[in-house]
Amino acid sequence: MRKYLIAAACLTLGAAVISAQDLNKEQKRLEESGVVMQEVLNIPDNIPHELLEKAQCVIVFPSLMKAAFVVGAEYGRGAMVCRTGDKFRGAWGAPAMYALEGASFGFQIGGEATDLILLVMNDRGMESILNSKVKLGADASVAAGPKGRDASADTDAWMRAEILSYSRSRGLFAGVSVEGTTLRPDDDASEQVYGRPVKAKEIVRSGHMVVPTTGRHFVDVLEKSAPHNESKEAASNQHQK
Repeated sequence: MRKYLIAAACLTLGAAVISAQDLNKEQKRLEESGVVMQEVLNIPDNIPHELLEKAQCVIVFPSLMKAAFVVGAEYGRGAMVCRTGDKFRGAWGAPAMYALEGASFGFQIGGEATDLILLVMNDRGMESILNSKVKLGADASVAAGPKGRDASADTDAWMRAEILSYSRSRGLFAGVSVEGTTLRPDDDASEQVYGRPVKAKEIVRSGHMVVPTTGRHFVDVLEKSAPHNESKEAASNQHQK
């Protein structure tokens, strides 16, 4: 009996390994985005909870490398998860893949990998990045996000900004400026995740997209940390109904 149990366990482990090996690079990137989000939220002095509760979307770019930009490949790739429903006040929905381009990312040191997290805070920011390529700081206002207890000290800055930005490098977590970078939907990557052509706007707006297995962790982390939209816009819209 013991031999059968050991054999079954080996088969299960083997299937898991094969399954992981079968994932394409975009599916792996989506999985890594969830891991990064979880790790950042486990940092004691992390993204203020009140800001995460007010965010309509969260975008994670895992492992940006400065070395890549030295040879001109100026981009980072990651995933965005938004709240569902009218005015983005529902549960967190299915992920869409996104790309960040056109910057030297001066906040990086040497060839060290840097994780970047963007919080989209209002309708204006959301509509901008859903519909087209946007230049941060020009087409959509962006500010380095406050962290931990510093949130109240920077109230004016983050209330005005449409997007808040954070980075993690060498174990350090802080708000970071990404003005001048360009953010766009990466529909080719989304196709690799979902197995069919699909645009970011359809993923976010349709409300019926099934969260892929590789994006489940990312969504679960957000659901656990900030299940409800506590922004004033959402509260006002709910009251009007």
